[in-house]
Amino acid sequence: MKKISFKDTYTLGNIVNENTHFKHIFYPEMLIRYDSNFIEFKILPSLDEFKETERYLKEFHLRKGQKHVKFYFPENIKPTSDLLTYLTDMSYEIGFLELYAIEPKQFPPIGKNSDIEIKVVTGKTLDFLLNLHYKNSLLFGIEFAKQKNELIKRQFIDSSVQQVLAFYKGQPVGHMDIIISDKIVEIDDLSVNELVQKKGIGSQLQKFVMDSFPDKTVLLIADGEDTPREMYQKQHYINSGFKYEIQKVDKD
Repeated sequence: MKKISFKDTYTLGNIVNENTHFKHIFYPEMLIRYDSNFIEFKILPSLDEFKETERYLKEFHLRKGQKHVKFYFPENIKPTSDLLTYLTDMSYEIGFLELYAIEPKQFPPIGKNSDIEIKVVTGKTLDFLLNLHYKNSLLFGIEFAKQKNELIKRQFIDSSVQQVLAFYKGQPVGHMDIIISDKIVEIDDLSVNELVQKKGIGSQLQKFVMDSFPDKTVLLIADGEDTPREMYQKQHYINSGFKYEIQKVDKD
């Protein structure tokens, strides 16, 4: 397996400013999607450099009516103690992501379950996907849910994104996106209804990717503090790096 890094992963958004220290990603089609509106540092900033960049992003987002700021630090580097102290004092949410990679032939064999069907989304099943996303997105508010569905429609006609549904006993209960490039596919937004979890649906979704793209390296990003990462490790994924993320939302 070739060396994998976060640079190989997919970002939804446009670079609107870039220098030697950071790049600024902006996605005007969905301003409330934090993962598409952020600054990613190329080198770890000093505290003063971070404060200066923080002011820049706050002012930019204020002009656009955005109520959040989000930053990623360089991969495989932990923020310094003075940065962490400042971020804690300023009530930032601090977390980290882990990058996992696998060659499809390394994925463990799993048995066929006749109750589970995995299908690529078509025009006839797009509404199933929209309904699932809408219900899941309501946690973040009605407006977010509406905008997320518009994003789903845009991605439906994007040839680099393959949308997939999981059915359990004929009912749509899960979904994922497959981001396709020349040598890599990335599993994104994999979700299974909590009422039918631990029935192997998530594993069947992943197996679909392995079977569909046997000659490509498969990537996914996991929350470094969440339990699914333990499943990925058991499934023979290789931990290929970490990246700290921070964000703060103005509740007013």
